[in-house]
Amino acid sequence: MIEVVEYQERWPREFAKIGSTLRRALGDMAKRIDHIGSTSVPGLASKDLIDVQVAVDSLDGDLQSAFEATGYVSFPDAVSDHRPPSSTSDDAEWEKRLFVAPPSRRRTNVHVRVLGRANFRYALLFRDYLRSHPQAAAAYGEVKRLLARYHSSDREAYVLIKDPVCDVIMSAAEEWAVRTGWQPGPSGA
Repeated sequence: MIEVVEYQERWPREFAKIGSTLRRALGDMAKRIDHIGSTSVPGLASKDLIDVQVAVDSLDGDLQSAFEATGYVSFPDAVSDHRPPSSTSDDAEWEKRLFVAPPSRRRTNVHVRVLGRANFRYALLFRDYLRSHPQAAAAYGEVKRLLARYHSSDREAYVLIKDPVCDVIMSAAEEWAVRTGWQPGPSGA
């Protein structure tokens, strides 16, 4: 069941705790740990689910065992992100791994992406653009509320409609990035 709730002031604190735990567990394997997704944008309605991006040098090696040691569970079907229709980049630019917190913990999705790839950049630029453009964030929140109302039990429909909306936002975000010289800020954890 998909439920979108109003922004919660506790979300950044919850990320800080999760990020700190991941930093201790992953050490140098994690090049960056960032709060991403709607819960990372002040004022934005969201599913009550903390999204974290962990940037790594490679998706190979001991990645799975390192995450499993922290209690996170691999979601093996999620091996790539939505690819915007305008993207001409190689498929590898959209590869990822997804780990979810066990039911006994705070609902969390950890998206593991290679540092510097297109999907790594997408998540941070999308977040930063919405943080800097509250009207766009509010409109996006309304889209998500309506999607949850009409497709609360159909995750596939929710995502199929939401992804192109994100692509429209990213079009504006890309222009904003060029205009402002945007670069990712420091890691969140």
